[in-house]
Amino acid sequence: MRRLLLLPLLVLAGAAVGGGVVPVAARSAFACAAGGPAATLPFCRRSLPARARARDLVARLTRAEKVRLLVNNAAGVPRLGVAGYEWWSEALHGVSDTGPGVRFGGAFPGATAFPQVIGTAASFNATLWELIGQAVSDEGRAMYNGGQAGLTFWSPNVNIFRDPRWGRGQETPGEDPAVAARYAAAYVRGLQQQQPSSGRLKLAACCKHFTAYDLDNWSGTDRFHFNAVVTRQDLEDTFNVPFRSCVVDGRAASVMCSYNQVNGVPTCADAAFLRGTIRRRWGLAGYIVSDCDSVDVFYSDQHYTRTREDAVAATLRAGLDLDCGPFLAQYTEGAVAQGKVGDGDIDAAVTNTVTVQMRLGMFDGDPAAQPFGHLGPQHVCTAAHQELAVEAARQGIVLLKNDGRALPLSPATARRAVAVVGPHAEATVAMIGNYAGKPCRYTTPLQGVARYAARAAHQPGCTDVACAGSGQPIAAAVDAARRADATIVVAGLDQKIEAEGLDRASLLLPGRQAELISSVAKASKGPVILVLMSGGPIDIGFAQNDPKIAGILWAGYPGQAGGQAIADVIFGHHNPGGKLPVTWYPQDYLQKVPMTNMAMRANPAKGYPGRTYRFYTGPTIHPFGHGLSYTSFTHSLAHAPSQLTVRLSAAASSTASASLNATARLSRAAAVRVAHARCEELRMPVHVDVKNVGERDGAHTVLVYAAAAPPSEARDGSGAPVRQLVAFEKVHLAAGGTARVEMGIDVCDGLSVADRNGVRRIPVGEHRLIIGELTHTVTIALEQLGV
Repeated sequence: MRRLLLLPLLVLAGAAVGGGVVPVAARSAFACAAGGPAATLPFCRRSLPARARARDLVARLTRAEKVRLLVNNAAGVPRLGVAGYEWWSEALHGVSDTGPGVRFGGAFPGATAFPQVIGTAASFNATLWELIGQAVSDEGRAMYNGGQAGLTFWSPNVNIFRDPRWGRGQETPGEDPAVAARYAAAYVRGLQQQQPSSGRLKLAACCKHFTAYDLDNWSGTDRFHFNAVVTRQDLEDTFNVPFRSCVVDGRAASVMCSYNQVNGVPTCADAAFLRGTIRRRWGLAGYIVSDCDSVDVFYSDQHYTRTREDAVAATLRAGLDLDCGPFLAQYTEGAVAQGKVGDGDIDAAVTNTVTVQMRLGMFDGDPAAQPFGHLGPQHVCTAAHQELAVEAARQGIVLLKNDGRALPLSPATARRAVAVVGPHAEATVAMIGNYAGKPCRYTTPLQGVARYAARAAHQPGCTDVACAGSGQPIAAAVDAARRADATIVVAGLDQKIEAEGLDRASLLLPGRQAELISSVAKASKGPVILVLMSGGPIDIGFAQNDPKIAGILWAGYPGQAGGQAIADVIFGHHNPGGKLPVTWYPQDYLQKVPMTNMAMRANPAKGYPGRTYRFYTGPTIHPFGHGLSYTSFTHSLAHAPSQLTVRLSAAASSTASASLNATARLSRAAAVRVAHARCEELRMPVHVDVKNVGERDGAHTVLVYAAAAPPSEARDGSGAPVRQLVAFEKVHLAAGGTARVEMGIDVCDGLSVADRNGVRRIPVGEHRLIIGELTHTVTIALEQLGV
């Protein structure tokens, strides 16, 4: 901004929420306090629907009072007993003080710092994602009760990690729309813990940044001036997919519009996006907020409107409800005076935000008397939450290389000397990435290794992650490796290399890190293990091809307990099961793809290779979904249909029947519109038997990809994906064990293709399902009408 697998932990996490001594809430009532000036008014009556209560309050406000509620630091209304409120709090992977709504200190010195999102996504474990959300929800609500946080958390970031250089890719679930969509819904459900009957929220989540936002500052172009030229096709099947899931499946309370323009219109002034797509098509029951100062940005930097009052009119009429920044508070009354907006526009926006506050219980009086009023300092940094942070870090670690089964290191090696070198060997703050808070504690990689090794010798090898210049202590690291029985090199990136406002210029390791790694590997007398910390992919071709480097692990930014998790994997306490959520490209890929080119599809005629595994078929350092294990797994297909029939909806059937030759036309159709299909009948069961054929217990992710076969019309011209992930599940198996993984594929979603107009269609004919070494063909036919 401008300014699975876990059943014991489930029990522990549940125990952390209840029981214990109920603290006296430090926070006084936000509104509707007993005996207060509004206690008997309708907006304080809990028996009324939240929206009716919000409308009653808004009807009692003056225009000036309402205008001051249009911004993140909303003013109070003392005459009605309503306090001021700071809307901007953050909880990307733990409660964060990035925004002004959260303050650490006193009874809340820190909060659990889970791994950065890109690493958690590598677990491919939706159960884990929701559990993390629940833990963060406990801690956020506890801090609100203690007067040190808000209840509206502007997380998660569900943008697609389109370009490997993007500095904020670390905040996202990766490049795949299906993974990002499932992550979005799971994390939002965990954060909000919405009550189905009443719609009451524990916290209010916000999915950001809508839409096609994935460039911060690259080669003279920044996010404040960038116009993302995006096809309707790419919007429909890539960029908007996670946001739809966030709203439709996760029922998020908020969506944030982004700084950039899309096809010449600022997203925060685009009525087709805000009112049309988010609110009407997807049914958002909440509020839409701008990224911070976005309204001022499209006036001052993009010069989209002639006057400030025109900017107010553009954004309110488009459907924005809340401005992160002062712009609407400063200029809305002037816009009303000039006739550019009316009181109805202001009322609609304030009603949307206040309704969410009602659902959070902010107008229900004393916080201590509410359903989550018992949460306090004892529910932050609990043992259960910290163990969950360790487990999340373990599950997100990806084993990229393991020549000669060098990993895990043997107990005999552990009993000897282990050298721990590299700029991240003693990492602390670097492990938690951006949008982090203050962790409960840190475990560095060196500390983690020291718990296993009889003697851990440390040399940094570089003075910092940049590792630039002639004064780097590489020789000392080489000497430590020469004396040790095994060497662990911990290298990678940090927030000085990739961050908000900072896109990368290269996919190579910074400075002299590669020299350090190769020199240490050449000198070491024992196995060399390379551990990488980063958000984005790195071209490590030199290390992949170096026979002296036996093992390579990618840990993302693994959170407060990253060092323990890394050591647990290296020494065999945990069998790695993570998979890469992004493609790792070679350095020369960057020469073919300007960051400003938003096209997902390849264009061979122009030498454009396409983006992500769905459209790019060129060489990689590691493909999407890559990840090894200390054991081996096999798949066998237990059940999946070989034929499916798409039945038309009643409206489509009657329209078709009205024409004598409709049946013949439909029978020859290459694809049927999803809007015309009875999608509720089109969920395809896929059951896969997975067997652990190795000697170690381990976790395995079953990835199910789909591809149309033979190539459809879309493949010939409009760019259907080469393949796309349509289902995934994680399963844990004992050595020699077998389990049946039952998945369902939504045919209208997973097997459809967006055409050039952004219309989803289901290709008629053969589709291939690819599951590891298996391929299964299913034929989709269209129902015959009039026979």
